[in-house]
Amino acid sequence: MSLAVIQMVSQSDVLANLQQARNLLEQAAAGGAKLAVLPENFAAMGRRDMAVIGRAEALGEGPILPWLKQVARDLRLWIVAGTLPLPPVDQPEAKSNACSLLVDEQGQFVARYDKLHLFDVDVADNRGRYRESDDYAHGNRVVVAETPVGRLGLTVCYDLRFPELYSELRAAGAELITAPSAFTAVTGAAHWEVLIRARAIETQCYLLAAAQGGVHPGPRETYGHAAIVDPWGRLLVEQDQGEGVLLAERDSSEQASIRARMPVVSHRRIFSQGVQRLA
Repeated sequence: MSLAVIQMVSQSDVLANLQQARNLLEQAAAGGAKLAVLPENFAAMGRRDMAVIGRAEALGEGPILPWLKQVARDLRLWIVAGTLPLPPVDQPEAKSNACSLLVDEQGQFVARYDKLHLFDVDVADNRGRYRESDDYAHGNRVVVAETPVGRLGLTVCYDLRFPELYSELRAAGAELITAPSAFTAVTGAAHWEVLIRARAIETQCYLLAAAQGGVHPGPRETYGHAAIVDPWGRLLVEQDQGEGVLLAERDSSEQASIRARMPVVSHRRIFSQGVQRLA
């Protein structure tokens, strides 16, 4: 069961980004992938009109959702559409979520995850200050979906710093977890590999970490290093910077063996008595 993660260097031009994403998805399909993961903000980076983009998509007037349906059908490929701005269903005037959509090979939207943790952080880079909550509303649901490659949990970027989310996904049956991302160059160099390997190890899941890797409008520089990590925490494939398609196989038998030999889920304890704080 072949998996693909995609690394992009998305710019502000939506149509140009969609064309480049299609080129990369075609490579993934030609390589035998059954499911491919696009990075966070795959359709646009460095724009201040995300609300306008999201509202147009919700009203059926934007290019991104029709493009996703068409490319999935054309390539017979399941796609995790990184993130795009989308308001809540049936509320086109509401604030958008940073939404990760799962699209099946028929072009049907089968799952939607709205990013739970928003990146409101100060970073020692050229931009300095990030406030995703200016543009997006918080999500409120944990999402696991059935796919041809296994039960898939959905997360996004900054979520990687919150291990309790990943524990919930494992408890809900996840066998693979996506983490489409656009880590800054500074935070990525410090923490990216540690985080993606830790989340894979603790959940005993494949971690599919698509990424942005380069320089974008803003100015903004992203870390890249898209990767697929196996349930033992091994980096199966990785790319440092620039565009690319990374392919790996899921070994479900080995994953089952890892989980049987180290049954961490059955060992998990709930601290029902709370925390004792000593003076």
